[in-house]
Amino acid sequence: MVYLKTEEEIELIRESSLLVGKTLAELAKIIKPGVTALELDEVAESFIRDHGGVPGFKGYNDFPNTLCTSVNEQVVHGIPSDRPLENGDIISVDCGVLKNGFFGDVAYTFEVGEVSPEIKELLETTKQCLADAVKAAKVGNRLGDIGYAVQSLAESKGYGVVRELVGHGLGKNLHEAPEVPNYGRRGNGMKLKEGLVLAIEPMINLGKRHVRQQEDGWTIITADQKPSAHYEHNIVVRKDGAEVLSTHEWIEEVLSEKEKV
Repeated sequence: MVYLKTEEEIELIRESSLLVGKTLAELAKIIKPGVTALELDEVAESFIRDHGGVPGFKGYNDFPNTLCTSVNEQVVHGIPSDRPLENGDIISVDCGVLKNGFFGDVAYTFEVGEVSPEIKELLETTKQCLADAVKAAKVGNRLGDIGYAVQSLAESKGYGVVRELVGHGLGKNLHEAPEVPNYGRRGNGMKLKEGLVLAIEPMINLGKRHVRQQEDGWTIITADQKPSAHYEHNIVVRKDGAEVLSTHEWIEEVLSEKEKV
């Protein structure tokens, strides 16, 4: 079942989504070579609880941590480890919050120290894929229009679009109907209606699209072990275009301040 949200419910989802954005901005302050994903995880859990939320991922289908931290060739669902991050790494940090009965679910891929121009272009393209997908999420369009927006840009640059993992509806449950693939044909799929809340999350590979699961039962990596990028926003479908409930702005403010130092 697809549940359209009331304005009151949308505001509660926005509150949870913004708390995730603030949490990721806290992590942006400390991500650098030498830091471990487990350290990030501890900071995130404390920050969420201090602000009246509960980590949305911890215990979800027995996932052990607050964050999914996916480094380099890890696409999504990486389990935080005590391996220090190295200069030139990228790390996708996916975080969920449950507050007032509703979930927020946001992801951002961070550069660790200095990354190569090739990696920078992958990250910029994946961000633009997300922006294009958000523009496509308006009343009267269909799910296929969102997927097409991601796929057409990514593949035009020679990147692989992950197909096995998808965005999703969001609300009282972390994953609700419908699934939101990052590939598709324009005019195909479910028609988008006012009040539909979605988590849109392109996962774009530097190499081929194929992925596989590691033995931990969670971590998804690229089959060719080339890096992958991942960004996620929570949006509500509106007549005049999607309204973004989450934000990356606080993260990017922190990152730009760090660059000045």
